[in-house]
Amino acid sequence: MKILILKPSSLGDVIQAIPVLRLLKRHLPQSEISWWIESGLAPLLEGDADLAGLIRFERRRWARPQNWANLSRQVRWVRAQNFDWVIDLQCLARSAVFAWLANGQFTVGLDEPREGARGFYDVAIPRPSFGTHAVDWYLAVVKYLGVPVHWQFEWLPPRPEVAESLRHKWPIQESRWIILQPGARWLNKRWPVEFFAEIVRRFPINNGFRFAILGGREDGSLGATVFEAAPERCLDLTGQLSLPEMLEWIRLSELMITNDTGPMHAAAALGKQVVALFGPTDPRRTGPYRQLKNVLQLKLPCEPCLRPRCHYSRPLECLGALPPSLVLEQIQKRLMLA
Repeated sequence: MKILILKPSSLGDVIQAIPVLRLLKRHLPQSEISWWIESGLAPLLEGDADLAGLIRFERRRWARPQNWANLSRQVRWVRAQNFDWVIDLQCLARSAVFAWLANGQFTVGLDEPREGARGFYDVAIPRPSFGTHAVDWYLAVVKYLGVPVHWQFEWLPPRPEVAESLRHKWPIQESRWIILQPGARWLNKRWPVEFFAEIVRRFPINNGFRFAILGGREDGSLGATVFEAAPERCLDLTGQLSLPEMLEWIRLSELMITNDTGPMHAAAALGKQVVALFGPTDPRRTGPYRQLKNVLQLKLPCEPCLRPRCHYSRPLECLGALPPSLVLEQIQKRLMLA
C-alpha cells in the first residue's frame, strides 16, 4: 500500500494533521507513506520514522513559467509512484489539482467549498458540524478509510540530539520555563505585546520560572519589547530557532502563553498546558486540541468574525480588552502557584 498525504501548510495545520499519518502507519505497518509539504516546513517531518519520504512544494515557484519544467518532472515522478490512496487535507485549488495530477487509485479530501477543491476527489468528507475541531475532521477521513482512531502513539516524538544541542547553547537546566508567543500571522490575532511585557513584570519572583520568547525573524521587535520589560527573567529566542529546536524548547517548558498560532498547536500536541488568547478565530475549530478550557476569549458581538482584518466599531477590542490580570490569574492557576 502506497499513500500520499497532501498538507503543505501552515505550521499549525500540518501539526494537526500528523495524527492521520500516525494512525495510517499503525493500522497499515507495511505501507509506504509520503507527504507533500512546503519546503520551509519540511524540517518538521524530516527523518520521521513513519514516512517513506517528503515531496517538497515550492509555492512561489509554481507561478513562474521558468520553473514549470521542474514542476512537470515532479508531477511525473509522483504519478510514477502509483499511489493507492491520495489524501488531500489542504483542500485548496493547488492541492486539489496536485491530488488529481498524482493519479492515485483513490483520492479523498475534505468537503471544503473554497476554491472548488472537492470536485477533484473521488470522495469528499464533510465536516461533522460547524464547530468540529480541525483534528477531528482530519480523523474523519481515516475513519472513512476503515482505519481505527485511537491515541496510542506519540504525536511529536522527541529528538534527543536536538534537545542536547539546545542545552549546549542556552542555560536551560537552571530554570523552569514559561513560553511566550507574542506573534501571529494576522495582526488582529495578536494580544497587545505590551500586555505580554506586563505579564513578565508582574509575574511572582522567587519561584524559579523564566520566560522564553518564541517567534520568527519577523517577530524580533515583539521579542525585544517583552525582553526589555525584565531582561534578567527573559530569553529572547525570536528568529534563532529551527523548527525542531522550537519543538524541543516547548517540550522542556511547563506552560505556554500564546496567541492563536502554529506553536500553540505544537504545545497542545506535546501535552503542554497553554493559556491561549483568542479574538477573531473560533477555538472550537482551531483552538488548542483538548484544551479548550484554557482558551480566553471575550464574547463581543463580532466574535469570532473569522476575518484577517478587524471591522468592529472599536478596532481590535476582542484582544485589547483581555486584561493582563486575567491572564496572570490563569497562569498561576495552571501552574498551581499561590
